[in-house]
Amino acid sequence: MKRNNLILITTLTLAGVTCPTMAASSSLEKQILKLQPQADKNGDGKLSKAEEAALDRMILKRFPQADADGDGVLSIKEQQNLIRQAIARAERQGGQNSDAGTDQTKGRKPPTHANVKYGKHERNVFDIWLADSPKSTPLAIYIHGGGFRAGSKEKLNQNVLNELLKAGISVASINYRYMSATTPLPTPHHDARRALQLMRSNAKEWNIDKERVAAFGGSAGAQICMWLAFSDEMAKPDSKDPIERESTRLTCVATAGGQTTNDIEFWQNKIATLLGPNTDVKTLSRPLGNIRDPEKAHLAKWGAKTPDEAKEIARRHSAVSIVSADDPPIFMSYGMTPTAKPPTDRGRIRGWLIHHVNLGIALKEKTDALKLEAHLKYPGAEIKYQSQVEFFVDKLLKK
Repeated sequence: MKRNNLILITTLTLAGVTCPTMAASSSLEKQILKLQPQADKNGDGKLSKAEEAALDRMILKRFPQADADGDGVLSIKEQQNLIRQAIARAERQGGQNSDAGTDQTKGRKPPTHANVKYGKHERNVFDIWLADSPKSTPLAIYIHGGGFRAGSKEKLNQNVLNELLKAGISVASINYRYMSATTPLPTPHHDARRALQLMRSNAKEWNIDKERVAAFGGSAGAQICMWLAFSDEMAKPDSKDPIERESTRLTCVATAGGQTTNDIEFWQNKIATLLGPNTDVKTLSRPLGNIRDPEKAHLAKWGAKTPDEAKEIARRHSAVSIVSADDPPIFMSYGMTPTAKPPTDRGRIRGWLIHHVNLGIALKEKTDALKLEAHLKYPGAEIKYQSQVEFFVDKLLKK
């Protein structure tokens, strides 16, 4: 197997996309550019040798333990071992599928309706599983994570899907356009809003109760969920488009590792400094395509021309900034305690920081001040609900 194919397959596997059969190099390259558009640093739509080498370094940085011989380069054997480990991990988590939206994963329950289009872009699709019920059912919408740059609707946990359906709650899982210089934030947020409104427009046909709709997701998906939950009504009653007339309000929301604020000062004071008082928050920034300068990448991320404009757009999409007393209840979960030490594995530090429980604490303090129901789960915390499924069953099914 050629080395460039190994790099591509490894990166695809780490992104949660397993490759049961070997595809042509051009096909793999197309997939990796779709999942990781920032890999194409010169914007020519292809992966050069230098860009492939950069991908190799990215894999090594994220998984330093893969370099078994410590020579700073991933050999073919080391990459093969890493692929096997990633595939085994995906299988333990219930399996992941390709972004094609088909149901090739063993054990995956086929959607009632697959790849329903809600927009023109190829990623404007969702799957929906309708609970078997003579009465209209609640709906829980899953929005995947991936830093707005990767991930897919196939990330929906199968155990969660099965538990919700068994409880009588219908489930949908959406794709949205990835963030790029041409589709900056809040493009993914607007895609999710459109998908939600389309589902409501089909409520009668799909036996869904419009008044009982929830959203759940992790990381980037959590951000979108909270934006939908805490934004004022965004329906346009006078629109010529009947879908835009549908409500955007939610009954409840559940998040995992969600970024509750985009405020730079908060990230500097409450997140970056977890590594030490002199840590600069800019070290957490990532290039956007071929835009490597942190400040320019930040502007491009929000489609802004000035820092003030970017700050304002970011504020309008921060849960802590927009939440109000009349908003729906939220269940948040994080994987570490407030006093946890940073991981010793350098490849895990960034993920630990950007999903830190301090983000949940900030929102919990705000909701408590508003007397808005909010539940914060982390190891050792005393909580009412043990899982998002338990939370949804209580909020969507019990009167």
